[in-house]
Amino acid sequence: MGQKINPLGFRLGTTQTHHSFWFAQSKKFSVCLQEDEKIRNCIKNNIQKNRRISSGLGGIARIAIQKRIDLIQVIIYIGSPNLLIEGRTRGIEELKINVQKELNSLNRRLNIIITRLKNPYRQPNILAEYIALQLKNRVSFRKATKKAIELTKQTDTKGIQIQIAGRIDGKEIARVEWIREGRVPLQTICAKIDYCSYTIRTIYGVLGIKIWIFIDKG
Repeated sequence: MGQKINPLGFRLGTTQTHHSFWFAQSKKFSVCLQEDEKIRNCIKNNIQKNRRISSGLGGIARIAIQKRIDLIQVIIYIGSPNLLIEGRTRGIEELKINVQKELNSLNRRLNIIITRLKNPYRQPNILAEYIALQLKNRVSFRKATKKAIELTKQTDTKGIQIQIAGRIDGKEIARVEWIREGRVPLQTICAKIDYCSYTIRTIYGVLGIKIWIFIDKG
């Protein structure tokens, strides 16, 4: 059966929750949605600019946004404590100023909280960043995906599936390759599955990485 729906949206209300928590009238809904996108893009661009590239763990797992009338609270879940170079406090303050400029809103306060994850390689976004970095360094996609699966096995997961599409290893014809380890029940709603879709730009063209991780059955 084809996968024609996002696994996270498919499980909303059962094993998944929204990453944005706010309420808006129908007239202002699109504006608030664009505001969320601006916040996430600004944070990712600023952290990527100040980040020390390494082959180890790191990256942003997810960004949760909670809005009130006078407050915007942003919670950034990261895999490495050294993601902000300038020091924890100074880095957060600089990030807060950049996001506030992007929002151009003086009526609401902005609060940014950095949370470090205990098992970073349990997060599909961090795994996708790891695979992307390996592919940029001309590592074979099979070697990169097998290493990612080994890292995931060290955490308490039931199964993982990785799919890469595009001109893999610089071949002339684009193709889709995938590998699975363990169980990944995509049609079971009560199964807690984490998912991400990641785009990487290489000298051969654009590659798409999709990762499904079966964490537990709810």
